[in-house]
Amino acid sequence: MAILGEIRKRSWLLLGVIALGLVSFLFNADTFDKMFSKNPNVFGKVNGEDITRDEFNDQLFIMQQQAQQQGQPTKGLEEQAWQILVQSKLIKQQFEKMGLKLTDDIFWSQLQYDPIFAQNQQYFDEKGNFKLQEIKSEIEKSQATNPENYNFWLKNRKAIEYRMMARMLFGNITSGITTSKKEAELMIKFRDEMANIDFVKVDYLEFSKKNDVKVTTQDLADYIKLHPTRFKATASRNLAYAYFPATPSPQDDAATLNELNKLYLKGTDASGGTENFQNTKNDSMFVELNSDVPFIPQYVTPSQLPTEIKDKVATATIGQAFGPYKEQNLYVVSKVLDKQMKPSDSVSSSHILIGYKGAERSTATRTKEEAKVLADKILAEVKANPAKFEEDLKQSDEPNAVERKGSVGWTTPSSPFAPGYLSFLASHRKGDIGLAETNFGFHIIRVDERPEALKYKIAHLAKNIKASDKTENQVLTQATRFIQQTEGKTFNQFKTLAEKNKYQFQNPKTVGRFQGTLPGIGTDKDADVIAWAFDKKRNIGDTDIFTVEGTGDRIVAYVVGKQDEGLADPETVRDQIEPIVKNKVLAKKIIDKINAGKYTSLDQAAKGLGVTKASATVNLFNPSVNGAMEPKVAGAAFGNGVNKLSQPVEGMTGVYLVVKKSVTTNKLPGDIKQITESITQQASQQFTGAFLKSLQDNAKIKDFRIEVWDRNPQQ
Repeated sequence: MAILGEIRKRSWLLLGVIALGLVSFLFNADTFDKMFSKNPNVFGKVNGEDITRDEFNDQLFIMQQQAQQQGQPTKGLEEQAWQILVQSKLIKQQFEKMGLKLTDDIFWSQLQYDPIFAQNQQYFDEKGNFKLQEIKSEIEKSQATNPENYNFWLKNRKAIEYRMMARMLFGNITSGITTSKKEAELMIKFRDEMANIDFVKVDYLEFSKKNDVKVTTQDLADYIKLHPTRFKATASRNLAYAYFPATPSPQDDAATLNELNKLYLKGTDASGGTENFQNTKNDSMFVELNSDVPFIPQYVTPSQLPTEIKDKVATATIGQAFGPYKEQNLYVVSKVLDKQMKPSDSVSSSHILIGYKGAERSTATRTKEEAKVLADKILAEVKANPAKFEEDLKQSDEPNAVERKGSVGWTTPSSPFAPGYLSFLASHRKGDIGLAETNFGFHIIRVDERPEALKYKIAHLAKNIKASDKTENQVLTQATRFIQQTEGKTFNQFKTLAEKNKYQFQNPKTVGRFQGTLPGIGTDKDADVIAWAFDKKRNIGDTDIFTVEGTGDRIVAYVVGKQDEGLADPETVRDQIEPIVKNKVLAKKIIDKINAGKYTSLDQAAKGLGVTKASATVNLFNPSVNGAMEPKVAGAAFGNGVNKLSQPVEGMTGVYLVVKKSVTTNKLPGDIKQITESITQQASQQFTGAFLKSLQDNAKIKDFRIEVWDRNPQQ
């Protein structure tokens, strides 16, 4: 189906306000119901409303299909699926609270504004009218003719409905955002007025050099308690791990090269038999039997060849070989088997489309049999007299066929065209005319242009440079010795030993249960390490060793900390907030020192604090004080009377004492109307994200995924 097929390809358009996730997972709910009291069909609740297994699977299935089509990874994005469902529920709940309704009529009338359709011209005719009836007809037909695509549409429809609700919800709310004349005047005042100030500053960094401050775990915890919304945390683990890659040794590299040279120069048996890659009479069979890379019979251009030989093939003779050379993790010898002028993959073509009742997008009333008779008649005419092609375009069922002269432009094998059409082009040259059938009908196709290029058939004899059993055993011994040395030890001991031995060490402080991959590694074993860390029996300080299948790499993991749902563990976010907390501790010490000095002037304060008095011009819209952004200093400057010493101001980079000398006005362009419109537009744009975040911060969200997921041993 063209429309439904196109939806499946355009995954980026499904994001919108809400980001979708990937990867489906299924399990036997009936069995779980018998074994556990918790309903395995419910993954969580948003303000009491269930997020069900089916909803989760539908979201994941959609994105799994799209990821596979685009060659994208499908692992580790379950968390995004959860977030989309949470946000969708919140939007739907707020939508209904406002008394809004999304009827079937509204859905179809608004469909053209959804990104999937609005940003794709194929859904609009030449006059810009949305092809609603055609789309509805195709969807209805697919229910009987293509159930898989129809089910995919039903899953997509739910996502489209959420986006419609979001658009209607935010549209209604933001329409009420206005700016009063008084507010605009105040903003103009803030924009144009400049305060000329003198100040002294005790810089945090300079003060800390003489006043050592240690930020304790309790200091971090106190700060977190003051900002509970900001530091809401889902369940996570603080993990550390050392990675032991089974990297081929120089001996392994040399052994691979020797093996390749033997096949290339000597022969395939121990006695150095007569057949080798140089003299074989059956290159394709030799490669299939002896190479780690399969034989590719297609002709290729030099740009498609390995870098080592792409500039050499032009002057090569048939049978000439190049190598051995190294290409990534391979040793390769390449032999030129043939060179010929071959048609390019890029083709310019034109067609006459003869549709029939039931064909995709067709409005024709003729039967398929009648369409075939007509197509054969036109084909015979055009083959007998190619000049008749333009005249017969009048019979084409494609819109604007005559105006466009039937041209479909340039295509390649990867172009989004019907397979039957592309198949015809792949096997024909310039000037060829023939008939092809697709789900759109019958096409009388003319190949208008198909340049030729010199192409080469190459046989590649290649061997993977792999770690030997000896090397893998050395890696195992190394990883085993490390885990024995660190078992029962502290995290600092684990880290110190890993760094001392120059092992690859990582310590991502926040690893989510469903993120799928570990930073810095990215192996097929990552998910197992994460599942191990979240096991209910796991304790802080536990270690284990994991083997990466296929490579022999080892991972030694260590549980540094466990974060349950609630407020973030202080040490987990230390890197994030320690500079802020440290400055606050320093600020308190500085303010205590200032207050103890009982200064009555800036000169007195500068002398007593051992700093220099300075001057600056500050503005509330651009609160820069000699290069440092200090909004509190700007606020103090405008809040204080002229020539009055301010109270100590806890700034971003230090503690300030400020005296305002004067205020000047620098009138900038822009009248009240422009400023009003600008403020309103900016406020509306910022509101959407802030409103959704507020809904999520204040919602009662319960996440049962870990409990339900971990009950499924196959997951």
